[in-house]
Amino acid sequence: MPTTTPPAADALTDVTASDSALRRFLHGLPGVDTVGLEARAASLGTRSIKTTAKAYAIDLAISMVDLTTLEGADTPGKVRALGAKAVHPDPSDRTAPTTAAVCVYPDMVATAKEAVAGSGVLVASVATAFPAGRAALDVKLADVRDAVAAGADEIDMVIDRGAFLAGRYLKVYDEIVAVKEASGAARLKVIFETGELSTYDNIRRASWLGMLAGADFIKTSTGKVAVNATPANTLLMLEAVRDFRAQTGIQVGVKPAGGIRTTKDAVKFLVLVNETAGADWLDNHWFRFGASSLLNDLLMQRQKLATGRYSGPDYVTVD
Repeated sequence: MPTTTPPAADALTDVTASDSALRRFLHGLPGVDTVGLEARAASLGTRSIKTTAKAYAIDLAISMVDLTTLEGADTPGKVRALGAKAVHPDPSDRTAPTTAAVCVYPDMVATAKEAVAGSGVLVASVATAFPAGRAALDVKLADVRDAVAAGADEIDMVIDRGAFLAGRYLKVYDEIVAVKEASGAARLKVIFETGELSTYDNIRRASWLGMLAGADFIKTSTGKVAVNATPANTLLMLEAVRDFRAQTGIQVGVKPAGGIRTTKDAVKFLVLVNETAGADWLDNHWFRFGASSLLNDLLMQRQKLATGRYSGPDYVTVD
């Protein structure tokens, strides 16, 4: 059930009219019970699933992966190889599902697009001066437009954490709105970098701010800081999208990213989704994993279920 009372769908239209109105709304959200949030996340993480359900969960998780390479040393060859892996994660078993997307820097979008052509795998691109987001708005928007012009299906933007932490909420809101417009038909994922937001209350506020500004997804992290996706911060964001839909009728996706490396981790997050937001979010249109090494473990566990034994270290490619 929603944690707030659902008003009429248009009740939120005035909260972004001014900086003071937005501040009043965000600071009027219910405070987060830290102990309760972390206890619930830990409790849900203890759920176990049987073999048949585990096989389903592994394939679902594979289909939700945004297979990612965001390194200064990325080359066209590496991106093409990553694209091939996204299309056929296990070349020896064509029943393995494709991943949801390949995520790359804007200058690699065209290469990634060519690599996954005709497969249904999407191309996502980080933008807006990723990962720090420290650039002028016109530079950020040019970054977005370049990615879209190259064929990006999705844009992963970073918010200005300095502005957010300084309480300049309308600046952050206006920037998300501008990026959303520049993204055109591409879906927009808004990255909060939860490890830099300091408190759960700030994560809740950032979640609502992103959704009010038109985010198609809210995303935990860049994967470039010490603390990335955790069960607790993802649970909090799942509660936010659930409550936002209850109030507005608008469904927004969630993407935990960074630090999710094993099948066991992935299953814990899927349980969080099912038990918090509900089955409507158990689809790669509404939930993603931002990951690179996770896919390898999912494939190893999938092969173990099929054959009863673990494969050798050369079974999967090293990205």
